[in-house]
Amino acid sequence: MSPHNALRCQQIQPFHVMELLRRARELEAQGRDIVHMEVGEPDFPTPAPIVEAATRFLSAGEVQYTGSLGLPALREAIAGHYRERFGLEVDPCRIAVTPGASGALMLAIAALTDVGDVWQIPDPGYPSNRHFVRAFEGIARALPVSAGADFQPTPEQVAEAWCERCRGLMVASPANPTGTMLDPESLSRLAATVGERGGALLVDEIYQGLSYGIDPTTALAVGQDLFVVNSFSKYFGMTGWRLGWLVVPEGFERQIEKLAQHFFICPSTVAQHAALAAFSPATREILETRRAEFARRRDLLLPALEALGFGVPARPSGAFYVYADVSRLSEDSEALARLLIEQAGVATTPGLDFGTHLPRRHLRFAYTTAATRLEEGLARIGRVLGQS
Repeated sequence: MSPHNALRCQQIQPFHVMELLRRARELEAQGRDIVHMEVGEPDFPTPAPIVEAATRFLSAGEVQYTGSLGLPALREAIAGHYRERFGLEVDPCRIAVTPGASGALMLAIAALTDVGDVWQIPDPGYPSNRHFVRAFEGIARALPVSAGADFQPTPEQVAEAWCERCRGLMVASPANPTGTMLDPESLSRLAATVGERGGALLVDEIYQGLSYGIDPTTALAVGQDLFVVNSFSKYFGMTGWRLGWLVVPEGFERQIEKLAQHFFICPSTVAQHAALAAFSPATREILETRRAEFARRRDLLLPALEALGFGVPARPSGAFYVYADVSRLSEDSEALARLLIEQAGVATTPGLDFGTHLPRRHLRFAYTTAATRLEEGLARIGRVLGQS
């Protein structure tokens, strides 16, 4: 007899972009050149001041556990970040440093969800969110969001879908896969709609700092009773260091700490000491230069995709993604993604990863590779589509 396979495992789908990445690596091992426009990982190295901080710490050899909610100095530094960049006072005691933003999402969902509780989640959206809810025996209810609303939920939509077991709403700004953002007024209206119903608003700000033509914002400016997730991965360029943070409303600190103690013991000690340098002026200068480069890539990619026949129904103002409509080119974005990787050597992500709302109509393009490589990828796509 084989061991029992938990039902939750059967109900959690694979991350399709990782399947495509695996195929890309296979083709590269065969000598093929692949232009990577599938994975949301910046192509820049970790900024030197962060690496140097980690090296100094490691040289002492004292790599031991920290507190479960993170180094006090790092929690203070994150609070300082909110003060200096957004003019907000956030008590460091409300900040939990986590193993990546995924760890922050896990803690928030675990602290708020009982068996059968419902979370409203925009569709399309980051796929792991619904699986975190399922892992803690909740129910993820998809909210189909449209380009007309910048692929973001509206208060009216949230109110109509609310039910007795609704625990809360999860949103992202900037969002994955669409790159769209919620302006402060829209976020305030969503917070009011959820709050009036006794629910929690969880805001994913993992791509905060990566916005173009719009100043970075934080949901904490709307209210301090929100759950806010952030990360050192995207803007700060520390993907493999696996470090993020969670800001919780006053009164939730102890619950989050207890869960963190059992789930993780603590975040990576090395990564935390490295991240102390993430907010330095030298690092900030590097990161802002990179943000300008991402903006340049976006402005290169958008018109080129439209010229090839892709639609861009909602212009991205953040993150590093374009969520393109392929309906003029194909009836099935997954089939198109496989065609592009096999014949053009260009890896993209089909909409299937991001939910059930018109997934076969969309492809996600990540501009996380150099502009010259983007141009090469676009030229290859044009040849395969018979346009050049």
